[in-house]
Amino acid sequence: MGLRQEKFARLMQKDMGELLNQHRIDWLAGEFVTISQVRVSPDLGHVKFYLSMFNSTKRGAVLENLELNAREIRMELSRRLKNQMRKMPEIAFYEDDTLDYVDKMEKIFEGLKENKPHQNPDSGE
Repeated sequence: MGLRQEKFARLMQKDMGELLNQHRIDWLAGEFVTISQVRVSPDLGHVKFYLSMFNSTKRGAVLENLELNAREIRMELSRRLKNQMRKMPEIAFYEDDTLDYVDKMEKIFEGLKENKPHQNPDSGE
């Protein structure tokens, strides 16, 4: 990503985080959600928000609710950023499941540690 895209992505992440915090009950069904990554197209016309929902039971409902409210979210972002951009980009929400993947891998490694036979250091193996 270019410098312009990175700056825009940071700005979008900051403002979207504040909006999600304000509307946590309405848009996120009360779940704790963080924005783990923001990807911006080169023309700044599309923004993808990757949301991290660790230990959430309502993942599908959260994403569905955000998509249903995407127009309202876009309008709120537009109000906040009106002096910093010409046209408000299209927005999309995706689940970032890297934390779940890390948790799964840690459990696998712990299982391997427990099942590993102890070697005798004097045996020369």
